[in-house]
This record gives sequence, structure tokens and C-alpha cells, in this order.
Amino acid sequence: MTDTKFDMAKLPNYLTYGRIAAVPVIMLLILADNTFLRWLALILYIAAAITDYLDGYYARKYGTISPIGRMLDPIADKLLVAALLLVFCFDGSFGHWDLIPATIILCREIFVSGLREFMGTEKIVVPVTKLAKYKTTVQLVALAFVIAEPLILGMREVTDILLWLAAILTAITGWQYWTSVTNHFKDEDAL
Repeated sequence: MTDTKFDMAKLPNYLTYGRIAAVPVIMLLILADNTFLRWLALILYIAAAITDYLDGYYARKYGTISPIGRMLDPIADKLLVAALLLVFCFDGSFGHWDLIPATIILCREIFVSGLREFMGTEKIVVPVTKLAKYKTTVQLVALAFVIAEPLILGMREVTDILLWLAAILTAITGWQYWTSVTNHFKDEDAL
């Protein structure tokens, strides 16, 4: 007989899987260009963003931090952020000036992912900093405001401030990651 009880130890990974699965659904709801569906996208997005906190919380609470969870959690965050940045460029949510912070965010996320992958081949772990966790939170909040902007009047200035704040924190943390690993390079000419 199989045990049908829910395994709480697997909850963090299930939350991460759910966040990844939500990405295309949120994209489609936004692209539908319908007020009701945009509200649904906002609700689903907020739920997905909350899972970013909850998966880590439950992994620590139950002592079930897994290699797959450590790998997939930052990927889920980057997928959510990058997919929405692309959707906002496509659907007109972003104006011309919004492309600057969006590009900064996207470039840093790709750069740090590549940096982590390379450093992993050198057996060097690049730990997540506290500021990087704040950066992710500000990014997620800023993108929620972009989703909500057409639904709630008078949010444009707040959205712009949050988007630029996210870009600034993103650039700072990218620089921090870079400077934290440069001393590990054996060939200084490569820098």
C-alpha cells in the first residue's frame, strides 16, 4: 500500500515548480489584453512571487534544502522576471525609457547566471547576498506594479521609481558578484 499523505519535505520544490509553471500562464493572461484577465494575471503573479519567499521558508523550516531546489529557485525567479520584461516590451506596457532599466535587469541576470555556472566549473560557490535577495523582492514588486498600472489609475510615477530602483539594485549586485569572484581567477590578464 502506498502512503497518500502529502510530504511536507517536498513542499518547497513543489512551490518552485508551481512558480515555473505559472510563467507562461501569466504571460498569456497579460497578452490577452483584457482587463479581467489582467487582474487574474496580477493575482497569479502575486501568488507566484510569494512562493519565492515560501519555498525558502519551508525548506529551512523542514530542513529539506535540496540540490534541485537550490538550482531551480533562482531559475524560477529569473524566468518570471525575464518573461515579464519581454511581455511588457511586446504589449506596450513599457515606454521607451523603461527599456533602459529592463535591459539592465535582463543583462545582469544573464551575466550572473553565466558567472555562477563558470565559477561552478571551478568548484567555487558564489553565494547569494542579502542585497541580492532585496533586489529580487524589489524586482518582483516593480513588475507587479507594471501589471497593475493599466488597472489602477495614477501608478505610473510609482512604477517608474520602482523599476529604476530595481535596475539600480540589480546593477549594484551584479558588480558585487563580479568583484567577489575576480580574486579567484588565476590568469589576471583575462580580466
